[in-house]
Amino acid sequence: MHAIAVVLHDQRALALEAVKLVPPTEADVIVDMEWSGISSGTERLLWSGRMPPFPGMGYPLVPGYESVGRVVQAGSSSNRREGDRVFVPGARCYDGVRALFGGTSSRVVVAGGRVWPVSESIGENAILLALTATAVHALAAPGSASPDLIVGHGVLGRLLSRVTIALGNPAPTVWEHNPRRMDGSSGYVVIDQTADPKRNYRAIYDVSGDSGILGELISRLAPGGEIVLAGFYDTPLRFDFAPAFMREARIRVAAQFLDDDMRVALDLINTGRLSLDGLISHRQPATSAPSAYDVAFTDPSCLKMVLDWRAAA
Repeated sequence: MHAIAVVLHDQRALALEAVKLVPPTEADVIVDMEWSGISSGTERLLWSGRMPPFPGMGYPLVPGYESVGRVVQAGSSSNRREGDRVFVPGARCYDGVRALFGGTSSRVVVAGGRVWPVSESIGENAILLALTATAVHALAAPGSASPDLIVGHGVLGRLLSRVTIALGNPAPTVWEHNPRRMDGSSGYVVIDQTADPKRNYRAIYDVSGDSGILGELISRLAPGGEIVLAGFYDTPLRFDFAPAFMREARIRVAAQFLDDDMRVALDLINTGRLSLDGLISHRQPATSAPSAYDVAFTDPSCLKMVLDWRAAA
């Protein structure tokens, strides 16, 4: 069995190629993809060659963890049904090609327990489930405070703001320095940090990916405040100790989402408390993947790029 997948051979060396799939087991499902999102975090780092050492690294590889498709074959112990629309957070089903994270393909073989059934009504917006669950995970640490400041108004920053409000917390302030990304707020205020005099934030969540911003964030904390690093950083983070000491600052890293985070995310969406609308800005057919990746990472107006696999052979 074969599929057509996006394959990264080296930095900025990307092609759409036929790949061989491993045979499914009775615990697996075969999913024909409908849409997949391009991550402006990890995939940008892979594409640009700036990805730090990471489990599974090495070329050639199939990227992607934001995919949605239809189950076309369900193993007897997969606990899934043929015809289900499912979210696929990646797959490791390729013979001779690495997967990091392996979801950007016309067809995948994946354990039924790894995919999440989604409502037909969500449509292509379901590719945003990974980022939604990531936002939930950042908020879910025991004893954590909800953000009163979020840094970065990309897709993850917008979702984190929306999830914060959907969970019944006060609306956060959001910092964004790119004028093209100042709009699109929903119940919260977006400002440039230079226009913000406040220096007593109790919980700052950074999703900017800016490795040089930590010192500035510490200077904006209230005593005993917390900084949550929920982005992905390709260079070391540094800060002066004295300001952090004076504030007894706490720093927490929010890593990848867990199953419980996905359950919360789906509940927020399915009950209408959280909208995913207005976050996908660009769409291209999967056959145009090389140009789509270039647009996703070089066009400042691109908030989220989606590849449409429905016409892919």
